[in-house]
Amino acid sequence: MNVLRSEWTKLRSVRSTWIAALSAVVTAVALGALGVSDVLTGSPSDLPAGWDPTAASLKGLLLAQLIVGMLGALSITPEFGTGLIGASLVVVPGRSRLLAAKAVVVAAVAFATGLVATLTSFTVVRLLLRGAGQPAAGPGDPGVVRALAGAVLYLTCIALLGLAVGALVRSSTTSLAVLVGALLLAPALMPALPGALGGRLAQYWPITAGQAAYAVVDRPGAVAAPLGLAILAAATALTGVAGRLVLRRRDV
Repeated sequence: MNVLRSEWTKLRSVRSTWIAALSAVVTAVALGALGVSDVLTGSPSDLPAGWDPTAASLKGLLLAQLIVGMLGALSITPEFGTGLIGASLVVVPGRSRLLAAKAVVVAAVAFATGLVATLTSFTVVRLLLRGAGQPAAGPGDPGVVRALAGAVLYLTCIALLGLAVGALVRSSTTSLAVLVGALLLAPALMPALPGALGGRLAQYWPITAGQAAYAVVDRPGAVAAPLGLAILAAATALTGVAGRLVLRRRDV
């Protein structure tokens, strides 16, 4: 419990934590509203087939996830950069225990951030759609609560993935590069690969698969929401195990 309290004190005392959390919320809401701006002036008959108002309201998560991932990475990389990781390991000699405590604190902050970002974005976009006379999803509609919960869990996994990447590479800038590649570039480029390989990689890439968790309407070629979240959680866990091994075996 003392280790958790110490890690919570360290994370909340750093200004970048709250800047990242606020930026993630603002980004999710702003880009969610911007993402539906093109349908606000049309009529319901102009909407594409299979249009998902819930997923549309959460479009901002595509960029907010990068901020949340860096929130996780920044919970550990500055300690390597300043050498304070040595002091942390004097207080908590068990490296696995230290990393586990960081993971619990990061997950809690990411869960709260994801909850605020998801509910605010969903509510704002819902009001915009209803004001424009467009179909809007409500909390009582089938699958909506599940999708909103999936979005929160998705962002929590992304934060833990960021922590694991930070433990592996020990650098904030390298963590950012890795997260940009994994979260943004890979999902965009994989469908362009030739043959069935591109389609399979795009379908089961953990980030793309995980994004099925906050969709209500099934997308062609997408995995089921529970499977997608499980793939992302498994990839996050494996990266965390790799980060733990590196932290245990490499000198600080």
